[in-house]
Amino acid sequence: MRTLLKNGTVLDYASNTNEVMDVLINDSKIEKVGKNIEVQADNVIDCTNLSIMPGMIDMHCHLREPGFEYKETIETGSKSAVKGGFTSICPMPNTKPTPDSAFVLQKIIDEAKRVNLCNVFPYSSVTKGELGDELVDFEEQKKAGAIAFSDDGIPVVNSRIMRQGIINADKLGTFVASHCEEKSVSAGAINAGEVAEKLGVEGVLPEAEEIMAAREIVISETNNVRAHICHISTKTSVNMIRDAKKRGVKITCETCPHYYSFTQDEVLVSGTNAKMNPPLRTEEDKQAIIQGLKDGTIDAIITDHAPHSEEEKARELSKAPNGIIGFETALSATITNLVAPGYIDYLNMVRLMSYTPARLLKLDDRGEIKEGMTADLTIFDPNIEYVYEKESIVSKSKNTPFIGKKLKGMVQYTIVGGRIVYEK
Repeated sequence: MRTLLKNGTVLDYASNTNEVMDVLINDSKIEKVGKNIEVQADNVIDCTNLSIMPGMIDMHCHLREPGFEYKETIETGSKSAVKGGFTSICPMPNTKPTPDSAFVLQKIIDEAKRVNLCNVFPYSSVTKGELGDELVDFEEQKKAGAIAFSDDGIPVVNSRIMRQGIINADKLGTFVASHCEEKSVSAGAINAGEVAEKLGVEGVLPEAEEIMAAREIVISETNNVRAHICHISTKTSVNMIRDAKKRGVKITCETCPHYYSFTQDEVLVSGTNAKMNPPLRTEEDKQAIIQGLKDGTIDAIITDHAPHSEEEKARELSKAPNGIIGFETALSATITNLVAPGYIDYLNMVRLMSYTPARLLKLDDRGEIKEGMTADLTIFDPNIEYVYEKESIVSKSKNTPFIGKKLKGMVQYTIVGGRIVYEK
């Protein structure tokens, strides 16, 4: 089957392309990219005034299945992801049971294939049961389909175990993604500072993230192995990673739209729907994150999509769970808060949301728009403005501070392997 995308602005970071072109898809592959393609096609989509980018890849999300299906399932999460323009997503392993065996990993992969919306590349845990005591069989897990390894949500406290895990993953050509949280200084509900004091809750010190991030940099540098730091949120984390990269350390990292869209003041507006881990920080931290995205210190934008029920989020601030949903707002939040103000251009948005995630995950047939690549594409209207409403949310959970916010840019089509899996 042939699908022809006509007159869309093709955004491809790898080839530095930002111009109106046509894209011809033949079955699951991109057959041709060029101007005025004239062929017989089964389906022609007029992309005038729309932008076409390589399918967005979320390196870090939570689908909650198995074990917490009341929050989200692989099916509802996939529907939310494709509405947000994501063609590939990588769920973290804090499920019940934990995917610390080939059997559990296979069940996740099989369910994702049954749903058949977006590509689902699951993480394996680093340690059995995410208990931090015993490493999983890295080789077996990689063969079973693990895209990478993480105990996300729970830091691997034992440095000897974490060191060996990072080395094991590196030998297999993949990586450990580290949830950086030094537990001895991480107690609290939101960021330590004026807002926490005003609300009378204990604050999370920024050092909780930074101390553990420093450890991973040390392990990476000393052993000349790659490590990946999850969802960074502070100025010091950005500075440490920037300095390490300048020395040639094989460290990579990611951040989330909420860290460049909001500060800790949003908790005063959205309450527990602005509570996550790491927490929203100060304006100075927010600006450091933006600078890190501009200069290449931060490699990727991820959602950390973390669904929770309304009952859970209705608890008081100190007792409500951490996390917000993010699939359906990631593109709009990035256009609104990074591209529109001029911090980055659209090609660098593609670098952060498609091209580099594909390279980090070694998805070599994705992340670019060129002949022979898998036809995973995100088509969006960059100019449409709208207010994000709770009623529009596809995810099973509705926990997000973006509700009621004015956003710019909206996905119109999501194409996975040549199939239109979402159309507005």
